Parts: sequence; structure tokens; C-alpha cells
Amino acid sequence: MTFPASRMRRLRRTPRLRALVRETRLDPSRFILPLFVRPGSGERREIGAMPGNFQLSIDEIVKEAADCQRLGIGGVILFGIPERKDGRGSTGTDPEGIIPRTVRALKETSSDLLVITDVCLCEYTDHGHCGVIENQEVANDPSLDLLAEMAVAHARAGADVVAPSDMMDGRVRAIRQALDAAGFPSTPILSYAAKYASAFYGPFREAAESAPKFGDRRAYQMDPGNHDEAMREIALDIEEGADIVMVKPALPYLDVLRAAKERFGMPTAAYQVSGEFSMIVAAAERGWIDRRLVVLESLTSIHRAGADFILTYFAREAAKYLGA
Repeated sequence: MTFPASRMRRLRRTPRLRALVRETRLDPSRFILPLFVRPGSGERREIGAMPGNFQLSIDEIVKEAADCQRLGIGGVILFGIPERKDGRGSTGTDPEGIIPRTVRALKETSSDLLVITDVCLCEYTDHGHCGVIENQEVANDPSLDLLAEMAVAHARAGADVVAPSDMMDGRVRAIRQALDAAGFPSTPILSYAAKYASAFYGPFREAAESAPKFGDRRAYQMDPGNHDEAMREIALDIEEGADIVMVKPALPYLDVLRAAKERFGMPTAAYQVSGEFSMIVAAAERGWIDRRLVVLESLTSIHRAGADFILTYFAREAAKYLGA
């Protein structure tokens, strides 16, 4: 059909017509809110580079979780800030560490809320890297047992999903085997399968107090120029037992996200990371963009590209917009 028989604008004339034919629809149940847990009681320390986000003590996390449930948000993912750090990230594997205690508190008070835990050593090591250090390098294989031990500690505490973000080779298999051996064969693994060495993580490192003390993470996180390598990473994680795969960051890597969904057909997540959040907030504060519209448009683009759910610091805000 050709013009004028076919007029694409006919179905764009009114809000109800546009809603009727909309292909991608956001829903709060597709959002996961990242939360940062710190020691103490009544603690709410705002993160300077991420306005409106806080380091929270466990009692405050419980309040945040109740709000998430009320808004219909899909769940939360927890990042821990321990009381002490060492070279092996020992507090990260402690069954009485900050994350297991938070998980138990959430399960006692918000039992229906999905609780995901980040599995990585960077928040717990005094050097800030995602694995143990040998000869001034991050040693892959010695880190696997520690990551697996951490995942089991989280599962024992009641975590619904464990999410390894370290990018060590073989970590998914090591965690799957450890979970099965410990009696948690039903605990799913959400793998940060294609995690890039991105400049968009800056604000997060303030939030999680996890900046590396030397060097950077380019020797284990992915090169931003690589697409085919991401497909290989994802395929390996699926083979090792990942139940859900994730692309991180989201907006700069929508092509990778789309390819991953089309190629593997797996449940697929994307992480709208701290730098993406902070740029939108900063531009909105200066009046350069409409915050509400850009938040919803950015999330729509991530969902449209193939993300079944999105880790986003806008989870509560977007849920309120959608419920308005």
C-alpha cells in the first residue's frame, strides 16, 4: 500500500490510539532496585554522585523494601559495605556478614519481595579488586572458591537469586556446583555475563566504596569495543549453568543486549548503571531535559532492546510515574 491509502500517522493521532498499538510497555514488576547496605542503625548516608540514593543500615533497608513492595517493584539487589576489609575479602564469605544479615531481615519482614545478592569480592577487599591478588594481578582460579563460598552464604540466608558480577572465568560453574553441593539446587544464578570495563561506573564506586587501589579492571572486565566476545562470554555462562544473563551497562550496549536476546533466547537483564542515572539527574537539575520523560524513555529503550527486567536506580521513581 502506498500514500495516501497507507498513512502511518492515523494511529498516532490521540493518546488512546497510541496506547492501543504500543509495542513495548513498562511495568514496575520489571524493575530491580539496587540498594547499598552499611553497618549501624538508623544510617542514611546520601551518595554525593547519586542524588536520592543512600548507604543504608539494615533497619533502613527494611523500610526501603516495604516501599518497593507497595509500589509493585520486582525486587532489590543488595551490595554490602562491610565493617572491615582484607586482601581476600573474608567478610564477604562470612555467614554473619552484612549481606546475609540483611537478607534474613528482609525475609522476616518482606517475604514476598525478590531479593538478589551481588556476588563479588571488590566491596570486601582492601585493594578494591574483584578477586584475590597474586603477583600484583587478579588471580582467577584462587578467587573461584571464595566467590562460591559467598554465594552459598547468601543462599543459606534466604537469597532468592545470586548474581556474580566479578567476571572471573569459570565462576558460574564454581557457584552452581557449590550451591548444588550445599543443598541449594533451586537457587538461580543471574550472571553478569557481558560486563564491560565502562567509564559509566564511577558513581557506583563511591556508593559501594569499591574503587580499586591500584590499576583498573580492564584485565577481567570486557573491552567496550567488543561485541562478538560478549556472545562468547554469554554462551560460556549459559553452558556453566546461568539461569539469567545480563548486559552491563545498558544504554551504551543496546546492540549487545538485542543480539544476546535474539541469539540465546534466555531470560535477559540489563543494568542501567550509576553513570547513566547520574547523567540524567544532572541534566534534569539544569533544566536541559524533562526528567520524567527521559527516565521513562530510557527504560523503554532498554526493555525494547531485549531486557526482560532492568536493574535501575530509577525503579521507585519510574514505578510512581507509571502508577500516576
